[in-house]
Amino acid sequence: MANLRLTLGCWDYDRVQAMIDGRVRPQGINLTFLNMIVEETFFRMLRNHEFDAAEMSMSSYVVSLFKPDRPFVAIPVFPSRFFRHSSIYVNADAGIEKPADLIGKKIGTPEYQMTAPVWIRGLLQEHYGVPIDSVTYVTGGEESPNRDEKLKLDLPPNIRVERIGPGQTLAQMLATGEIDALHTARKPSTYDGVRVKRLFPDFVPVERAYFQQTGIFPIMHVIAIRRELYEANRWIAMNLFQAFRQAQEICYAGLRETAALKGMLPWFHAHVEDALATMGEDFWPYGVEKNRRTLETFLRYHHASGLSPRVLTVEEMFAPETFEEFVI
Repeated sequence: MANLRLTLGCWDYDRVQAMIDGRVRPQGINLTFLNMIVEETFFRMLRNHEFDAAEMSMSSYVVSLFKPDRPFVAIPVFPSRFFRHSSIYVNADAGIEKPADLIGKKIGTPEYQMTAPVWIRGLLQEHYGVPIDSVTYVTGGEESPNRDEKLKLDLPPNIRVERIGPGQTLAQMLATGEIDALHTARKPSTYDGVRVKRLFPDFVPVERAYFQQTGIFPIMHVIAIRRELYEANRWIAMNLFQAFRQAQEICYAGLRETAALKGMLPWFHAHVEDALATMGEDFWPYGVEKNRRTLETFLRYHHASGLSPRVLTVEEMFAPETFEEFVI
């Protein structure tokens, strides 16, 4: 029987390199890896369902689960994780010195439903007393005009979201003071540390303390499969999951190699040793149970942001085949 041909849209992270170069091949699958930046992958998959499987914003995926056709099903592989205290930018003249100063301000976000701002809004509310509905959000392109929400949203009336003008960008508006702050995934081009600065300038100790308090390394992206393909070939969920995990294990082994620098950072080994000491051997876990607290926290934040009509359960997020494996 011939292998199933599948396309996968994903960025070329170190943790998937072994799938790109063929050292890891999903059993029964001939995989065509399409390397694209995340914004392009998300847009093309969410709007046009162009790929058989793709890296996807976790927030967009959860929104899609409340659509009538539920077009995707995910596996618990998380190609992107990111602590987001570093992703809150403020205008120096806005009078924002601490998180509580954000209350009543106008805050930009490229898309309200983006995963990074969901995490930011949630942690600001839960850990710093900044209610999600205490600010006005403005959406649009960060660096180029006319960015739209990829998915149609139906937000509750207490969430105030406005669109910026057709010729405006959030990065420039932050620099000129037309908005007071920015929740984003990408550092804005106008960031200079003076006129545009971070809310938490020395963010690493803040994010480290957050992890030590919560055990959460925020998940940004999942791997989603077109539902009709999954329903016709249920086995592909587990086979893809196993392949991603094998590729990640190869990446982990490379990080621990000390004969030469696997990455270009001059103190690469020191960074690896610090991550292992702080977060443990499997500091970027795949699978459901090792990530349950992180996933449940995100689902609470997603509902609190008005993006999901109820708090989804973790069991509703992923292909059931990936929840457990055989043992010998």
